[in-house]
Amino acid sequence: MHPPRVAVIGAGAAGLAAVKELLAAGVAAVGYEQGDRPGGLWVRGNTSGLSAAYPSLHLNTSKGRTQFAGFPMPRHWPDYPSADLIAWYLADYCATFGLTEHIRFGTTVTSVERTDDGWVVTAGDDVDRFDAVIVANGHNWDPRLPEPGYPGEFTGEQLHAHDYRDPEVFRNRRVLVVGMGNSAMDIAVDASYVSNGPVLLSARRGVHIVPKYLFGRPADATGGVLAALPWRLRQRLAETMLKLAVGTPQSYGLPAPAGGLFQNHPTISDTILHRLTHGEVAPRPGIDRLDGDQVVFRDGTTELVDVIVWATGYRVTIPFLSQRWLGADPEQLPLYQRVFHLDDPSLAFVGLMQSTGAALPVVEAQAKLAAAYYAGRYALPTAAEQRRAVDRALRAARERWGEHRPAMRIDFDRYVAEVPREITAGRARFRRGARPFASHDRTDSATTESGRLSGPDQDRSNA
Repeated sequence: MHPPRVAVIGAGAAGLAAVKELLAAGVAAVGYEQGDRPGGLWVRGNTSGLSAAYPSLHLNTSKGRTQFAGFPMPRHWPDYPSADLIAWYLADYCATFGLTEHIRFGTTVTSVERTDDGWVVTAGDDVDRFDAVIVANGHNWDPRLPEPGYPGEFTGEQLHAHDYRDPEVFRNRRVLVVGMGNSAMDIAVDASYVSNGPVLLSARRGVHIVPKYLFGRPADATGGVLAALPWRLRQRLAETMLKLAVGTPQSYGLPAPAGGLFQNHPTISDTILHRLTHGEVAPRPGIDRLDGDQVVFRDGTTELVDVIVWATGYRVTIPFLSQRWLGADPEQLPLYQRVFHLDDPSLAFVGLMQSTGAALPVVEAQAKLAAAYYAGRYALPTAAEQRRAVDRALRAARERWGEHRPAMRIDFDRYVAEVPREITAGRARFRRGARPFASHDRTDSATTESGRLSGPDQDRSNA
């Protein structure tokens, strides 16, 4: 039987990890990437047009906790490398493991459809057939604006954080940034050096703000040390250390966090507290309404504003899959181990999660799990057992994180420790007679050398 062919959609960190692990497992992998180079959202100027990277963007998780386990970052790099360094790192990863020749760059997938004997992937005139599909298209590229919008009309300029590239757009202007995430803080700090007066920072709900260093070490290293403890105990200890080190958000005039540390994702920033204490960034409550060139806040105060930056997050968008596979809301899509579709495990996802820590070790673990399955070395539990496991995980997530994307939430340290154990368990299931993917009936994609149904040869000149 021929090796299975697997399509991987996306060549950011998740897609590159998936292609690399599939090839290492002896599985034929074909990657699709809308942009002209590997690295996805980390690449400034990527021709996909989806990257929101800006010059001051840096990791908000430390190098040691962010790097792929199988491909460490250079030792001489700073603890928090820039986006440009991460883009270089991912390009180096792609070249080192020989992934480039397996990825069709400059190719936008328009549909992925299940047939009786496999999957058909359409990208323009290129139509190809596969035994399985891994979706790795990311979920931080489709901007989400406030829903519903605020009452009134604003006559100044509005942009989403996704559109921000250079602080010069704020020079000598009165700026309002709405949001409390990492991008909101970065943009507020950048703007504060060129704006007309202090940058206003507005939010309906607060978050914990964690500096990048605590007690002389990267802050997330503390989380790693505490990882073996129950999360509520970790939370109490970490909140105590944070309060001793920098105080509370309220002491800087910001709203109180809506939940505890390790529940809502904290904002990682050294610079925002500095700019707040110097008066260059000024906190404001949530918006009540818009009124021409003014913004009215919930406490009744009014400010003249020239430009509003909506740092209000992103939608999960998978435009090439139908509702049959995504349900009414892809944010609520149940997946076994946050990888395998419950209705058909020949459809898998790498990176469709929201981690309490870094993303790269998570997608590396997910890629290894998917590769083990498609290589026939790992067997899934029964469908009923998968459903029960997903239901248990969802109940635990709701207890910890509430109703904001509970299906996508994972505890970083617990997850990256659990996936290798799951692979071992799946190998034991295989030895006991459970059928792995490689023994399933699959389409004979060897009908042509490439397995392609139709369409012109893919131009590899930009790969």
